[in-house]
Parts: sequence; C-alpha cells; structure tokens
Amino acid sequence: MLNISNNPINKTVHLTGYKSTNKVFHQRHYKHFNRFLLGSALFGFILLFLPWTQSVRGTGSLTTLSPEHRPQSIQSPIPGRIEKWYVQEGDFVKKGDTILHISEVKNEYFDPRLVERTGQQIAAKNMSVESYQGKVGALNNQISALGNERGLKLEQSRNKLLQSKLKVKSDSIDLQAARTNLEIAQRQYDRIAQLQQEGLKAMTDVEAKRLKLQETQAKLISQENKLLAAKNDVLNATMEINRVAVAYTDKISKAQSDMYTAQSNQFDSEAQVSKLENQYANYEVRTGMYYIKAPQSGFINKAVQGGIGQNFKEGDRLVGIMPSEFEKAVETFVAPIDLPLVHVGEKVRIQFDGWPAIVFSGWPNASYGTFAGKIVAVETFIDVSGKYRVLVAPDDDPEAEPWPEDIRVGSGANTISLLDDVPIWFELWRQINGFPPNYYQPKETTAKKEK
Repeated sequence: MLNISNNPINKTVHLTGYKSTNKVFHQRHYKHFNRFLLGSALFGFILLFLPWTQSVRGTGSLTTLSPEHRPQSIQSPIPGRIEKWYVQEGDFVKKGDTILHISEVKNEYFDPRLVERTGQQIAAKNMSVESYQGKVGALNNQISALGNERGLKLEQSRNKLLQSKLKVKSDSIDLQAARTNLEIAQRQYDRIAQLQQEGLKAMTDVEAKRLKLQETQAKLISQENKLLAAKNDVLNATMEINRVAVAYTDKISKAQSDMYTAQSNQFDSEAQVSKLENQYANYEVRTGMYYIKAPQSGFINKAVQGGIGQNFKEGDRLVGIMPSEFEKAVETFVAPIDLPLVHVGEKVRIQFDGWPAIVFSGWPNASYGTFAGKIVAVETFIDVSGKYRVLVAPDDDPEAEPWPEDIRVGSGANTISLLDDVPIWFELWRQINGFPPNYYQPKETTAKKEK
C-alpha cells in the first residue's frame, strides 16, 4: 500500500473498471474549481480598484462640550465640621439649593455674634474718627485765631516803634533848640558881664543872665535825657516786635503740632475702621459659607465626605454633582503619528459602548450603528498616556442621525476620523509597508495658507 515492496501492486493491478474508482477519478470537478478560482481572481482584481476611505482610529469616552457642564466636585473654601445633610445620592437639585450645613472648627470664629460685635467696633472707631476730625477743626480755628492775633500785635508794636522814632526826632529837634538857647544865653551872659565890668550894667542884670544861662543848661541836659529815653523806647519797641513774633510763632507751632498729632490719630483710626470693615465683610461672607449650595442644577453623584460631625480641611471635596443640562461631546485620543492628519471641522464616525454596530472603516456609508460627529478642538500638548486629545461634537448636518439620548457621560466611545479616498490596492500596499495615511488638509486651511 505504501509502495515499499519490490513487487508494487499498482504495476500488476489496474484500478480502472471499478465503480468506486470511476466516481473518484473523473476530471469534471477540476474544471468547476478552476472556474471558481478564475472568477474569484477577477472579483478580487476588480475589488482592488474600488474606493476605500482612509481613517484614523481613536478611543475615548463621552464628555460634555462646555467645561462648565462636566462632572464636578463641590468643595468648601473654609475648614469645618458637617452638621446636617439636606440631600441624598441621586437626588436632583436646582441651582442655589442647600446641600449640607457645616459649622466652624477654628476658635477665633466660635462667637455667634462675631459679625454684630465687629459692627459695633466699626461704629466706635467711626466715632473716634469724628472726634479727631473735630479736634483737628478746633486746632485749625485756634491756629487761625493766633495768626490773626499775631498780626494785630505786630501791627501794634510797629505803630509803637513808629511813635518812638517820631518822638526821637521830636526830642532831637528840642535838643537842638536847647543847644541854640544855651548858646544865646551864653552870649547874652558874656555881653552883660562885660558891660557890668565896664560899669554900664548893674550886677543884678548879670545875676539874672547867669540864672537864665543855668536854666538853659538844665533844659539842655533834660532834653538830652528825653532824647536818650526816646531812643531807648525805639529799642524797646523793636525788641517787643521780635518778642511778639517769637511768642506767637511758638504758640502757633504748638497748636500745629497738636493738630498733626490729631490728624495722625485720625488717619490711624480710619485705617483701623477700614481693617474692621474688611473683617466685617469677610465674616459676613464666611457666615454665608456655612451652607454649601449647588452651583448649578444637576444630580448628586457621590458624597465624598459622609456622616455627621466629620471634620474636613479647606479645599477638600465634599460631594460630586453632574449637571442636568449639557451638550454631549466625545474626547478621543490619537497617536502622535496621526496628529497631522486630524483637523478641526473634519467628519468623524463614532461607535458608543452598549450600542451594537457593524463597522466598515473603508466604507463609512455602509456602516451600521455608528453616529456622525465633527472635530471641534485638537489639543496641542501630549497627554500623560502619550497621545493627543481630540474633542468631537455632534455633526450639525440635519440629515445626520442624532446621538442616543440614554448614553451617560463617561461611557466609552471609538472614533474613526475619515481621511482621503484611495483605491483598495493602495491601502493594502500602505498597510503592508507600514506607511501613514495620505497627508492632506481641508480646503479652508489650504486657502488660508495660500492667502
């Protein structure tokens, strides 16, 4: 049977003529098989020239188009202790609804009348400011009065000085007249004395002239004393002017010093009032933070901090909330080698997890269960996963099928970015050689660069 014997059977026994061998060794099945191979080859050859849409695949998840509509965690800007919960997980809350109530854990804020007492301090400091303002006004009036009084005193002293100077002039004239009278009296005495020696006048006339001469000498000495006294009055008036100026300058300087001290205290009180008002505003805002409220309408996802009486620090997450109204979008991640092929405004086909789909990446129109999208943003910095983030929004084409309403944020999604149309043989050649898809840019981008 294995033809290893020296007497082979196939040389002595002929297989023709048997019914079974006639059915097995007929030649007709080769003809059908060859026809099948020829038809398959023709079909495959024609298939190689059919159009094929190149694509870039990416994986991601469902998110929201606007950052403010994405899931967020509510935090407390102050440390505190949980006192009461007003919601449960899964509840719907409107914007401004109270979620929980917290209390203080710092001893400087324990006073329940802290805001009221701070307001009283502000009122007292305002009264102190008003008092200092009144003192400053009184000192200004005092300085003005002293200035007016100094002007009058100086004018009075100047007038007295002028009077003294005029008296000096008058006394000088009188002194000159006294000297003239003395000279006349001296000549008359000498003439009478000579006549008396000649016997022409009596001794009584000589004695009368001598007496008159002595009186004239006395008047001259008296007038000199008056002149010296008048000059002394001039010096005294001059010194009085300097004394008045110095005295009132000292008084005004002291009043100004008191005024500046009062103004300094006033400004210090105003600074304390401003500081207290700042504290008052901070205390009011802090009091409003004791009730954690919903920043927007949505559903309570998870209470991160649970229980009653649990302490937490500022910035700790308390509860998560998912906005109820949002615009859907898909964030997908593409490899760096495919990033130059992805542009804003390009069409994308999306397959969501949980929705059955039959995907033909080369013929997107023939795919079933995929949804249309459009690229709205491409991140310019690589992600920690080593890929670039691309944001896809629903296609605004009215003929495009709307995205499912029941999908939730965070569910998985596979994206197919549609690129250039090429023959299938070119795509097979590209895949075998590991070349990237055809690089091209949208018409709008090319037009802008040319411009």
